[in-house]
Amino acid sequence: MTKAMQAITRYALANLEETGLGLSDFAVLEALLHKGPLPVNVIGPKVNLTPGSISVAVDRLVSKGLVSRAECSQNRRVRIVALPPHGESVIKPIFRAHVETMENVFAGLSRQELRQLEQQLKRVGKLAESLFERRVEKGHAGE
Repeated sequence: MTKAMQAITRYALANLEETGLGLSDFAVLEALLHKGPLPVNVIGPKVNLTPGSISVAVDRLVSKGLVSRAECSQNRRVRIVALPPHGESVIKPIFRAHVETMENVFAGLSRQELRQLEQQLKRVGKLAESLFERRVEKGHAGE
């Protein structure tokens, strides 16, 4: 499974590098494209970035004009990140190309095989997440 994931990642990253976006920038923009405006602290876990890394990624994207960041009206400590029109016009074609890349990777599977793979991976992922959470609760996260 790890070898397959590494090969898929190498292929996807090679195509993504041509866009000038890094993986974390792409992940943040993709999350905002599909989920709408989100608090910074919600984006981080969605895209597997630590609080420090998500702050750096958002700062970088703000400086490029690809996202906007504003205080939440209900809680000034919360920062909401959104995709302005310019950011949306940048990420949409990149995401479409990414979809094509993933379709190429899985072209050898039938629709039924893809559905089965998706269901099995979701089930395995949920179990792994549950096992990890139990481990953290017991204080063994770093071991």
